[in-house]
Amino acid sequence: MATLLTLRRRIKTARNVSKTTKAMQMIAASKLKKAQDGAVSSKPYVEKLNELSKTLSSKIDQDNLSPYMVKPQNTNTKLYIVISPDKGLCGGLVTNLVREVLRLDEKGKQYFITIGKKIENYVASFNKEIIASFPFGTTLPSFETVYPLAKIIDEYFLDKKVSEVIVITTNFVSVFAQTPKVTTLLPISLEEFGHINGSTVIFEPSTDELLPDLLVHYIEMSIYQSLLESYASEQASRMIAMKNATDNALDIIDSLKLTYNKVRQEKITNELLDIGGGMFANYG
Repeated sequence: MATLLTLRRRIKTARNVSKTTKAMQMIAASKLKKAQDGAVSSKPYVEKLNELSKTLSSKIDQDNLSPYMVKPQNTNTKLYIVISPDKGLCGGLVTNLVREVLRLDEKGKQYFITIGKKIENYVASFNKEIIASFPFGTTLPSFETVYPLAKIIDEYFLDKKVSEVIVITTNFVSVFAQTPKVTTLLPISLEEFGHINGSTVIFEPSTDELLPDLLVHYIEMSIYQSLLESYASEQASRMIAMKNATDNALDIIDSLKLTYNKVRQEKITNELLDIGGGMFANYG
């Protein structure tokens, strides 16, 4: 059985762990509110942007499709953008993303853009070809982070180096639920946008002039929404993970204290028995 000194050391260690995890839980909780507001408030704008794109796409001729809507036929190479946190200690968030990477179809060549140091390490260990990597950061992503990503996407897709651009991120469902999400960013299919019949909206300038810039902005906002969702998911997952870690540490402390008290009581009882036995021997 462990000695009293060993038990005291274990209790002290568990108490220090609980203080650390509690502090991390509070930090994540303080960031979560802003992250959640950012992810939720931008969704209506992206939806309206999607709706406007639907309206415009229904008015263009098939011969005048945007390059973003045409899938290159001379290649089967795919470009994956994987978004993760820079740091761990956020439950199974990174593990779930890694599972999605492992499930990818190995047919054809693959390029990867990693955002976040955690996923970069895993993708590199899988011997995947990483063409660019970016840190995710520890604060709410700014819109400026989208521009270098959009530039690389244009370079590879519009130059027909890849046939598809796919984003793998974490979807923020709620504070208690974050799920991996795989979305095909490019090509933008007309089936995805659909056709709106009987529309009386008049656009100036013409739809052919408006659509290219609108689709560029739609792609940028889709990427930015993925970054916001990933950041909100990270903070929510870390808050829950650290709360569970704190609760577990407190449970361990209670268990160790109970054991400590038992050992201490046993030691006192043995000492009393020794004293009683010595007195009995002296007077016997």
